[in-house]
Amino acid sequence: MKSTAALLTGIGSDFEIADIDIDGPKEGEVLVKIAAVGLCHTDLAARDGVLPLEFPGVVGHEGAGTVIAIGDGVTKVAAGDRVSLTFNSCGQCQTCTTGRQSYCENFTPQNYGGVRSDGTRPLSKDGAVVGGMFFGQSSFATVALANERNTVKITDDIPFEILAPLGCGVQTGVGAVTRSLQARKGSAIAIAGGGSVGLSAVMGAVLQECSTIIVVEPTAQRRELALELGATHAVDPASGNVTDQIRDIVARGVDYVVDTTGIPAVVDSLVAATAVRATVGLIGVPSDPNSAIELNIINALTLGLTVTGIIEGDSVPDEFIPELVEHYRAGRLPLDKLVTTFPFADINSAVKIQHDGGVVKPVLVFD
Repeated sequence: MKSTAALLTGIGSDFEIADIDIDGPKEGEVLVKIAAVGLCHTDLAARDGVLPLEFPGVVGHEGAGTVIAIGDGVTKVAAGDRVSLTFNSCGQCQTCTTGRQSYCENFTPQNYGGVRSDGTRPLSKDGAVVGGMFFGQSSFATVALANERNTVKITDDIPFEILAPLGCGVQTGVGAVTRSLQARKGSAIAIAGGGSVGLSAVMGAVLQECSTIIVVEPTAQRRELALELGATHAVDPASGNVTDQIRDIVARGVDYVVDTTGIPAVVDSLVAATAVRATVGLIGVPSDPNSAIELNIINALTLGLTVTGIIEGDSVPDEFIPELVEHYRAGRLPLDKLVTTFPFADINSAVKIQHDGGVVKPVLVFD
């Protein structure tokens, strides 16, 4: 069938709205009419060649919409169901079978491989292959093909523009604090970056009842929003040494660090502001994949630091996304303060406005 998609034609290109062809669902697959899709920095990392993508190609990995068809063997959802699309996983490796599918041993081929399990590619234009299956969905399109494993049925009538970012950015930020770090009540946490993931981490810290929640963010508007969402302190890195500013707030240092920037110098400044036995959680993807963090080994040993990478907030999506919906409904996850909607056709404008700091979480919506 036909789908209108936002095509990337080469590294660093703008998005081009074009009609493409999309196969119907095979065994284990789900065809979804997309109502809204979040714009994430990971999509732009693929555009810029940091993550694998076959050009021309379709990205998008925070889709939400309605199931229009299912393939053989699918039992979790049916046509007409409202769904959230999230990261893909194989379901067979050790991490998948023990509830840690965000660390699927086959994460790269499942999310960046661009092919189905049978080796075929479901997207094309004028008979030529179009790269797709990004995060098992490529949802920058009016219709997307997903898998049963990365499709989550949502029975609540939560707006699609709120549901969409739960599939990656929000579950990553909230989950980093509530699931990955399991931050203790009354603890101190420092979060670097006031984008959608960082501010979601702030909301996660509020859920965990952290007593001191410090956000490090250069943009004044985002610092103000962080405080509105529950941060106790907002640090401007332009106001002085970040380590010193954090220790002025918590002299003994923070118990937890969440970095969403991927900038080695930022991580170094946060690590220097940690308390004994602190845990440092790394989420941000560096713009330079070969960049390195210079961790002082002696300090790490004497302080007993734990440094951990965090993927998708250690989420089990079928459990965690409905939990996030419940938090939103109860007023504990004020996502409306993060989300700004744009018509799908205005995707390039949304990219620019986000880059310039004008919005926190752009969500593309369809008529």
